[in-house]
Amino acid sequence: MQKRVIQRGRPIGATTFEGAPAQAFGAAVRAARTEDGIAQEMLALMAGVERSHMGKIERGEHMPTLVMILKIARALGRSSGELMLETEARLPPTWYQSTDG
Repeated sequence: MQKRVIQRGRPIGATTFEGAPAQAFGAAVRAARTEDGIAQEMLALMAGVERSHMGKIERGEHMPTLVMILKIARALGRSSGELMLETEARLPPTWYQSTDG
């Protein structure tokens, strides 16, 4: 039996990227980080994330995985639920309308 190779990134065939949630999450992370007076590089170190990757997350250029969200929340001293509530509050109202189906 051949060992299955696991590839990083999006699943094969996934071509969509929801920009609004990624940007809302990034804005929530940046707001929490700056409120606490933590440098981006320090947050990345505390969360075990590359600094450049943290920058992409904060700019909404990358949608973090669940594991990454949990690590970032812990590094910020918040629960992932608090971070998600802040993210939801930052989503534009029209985003929910465009995803109902």
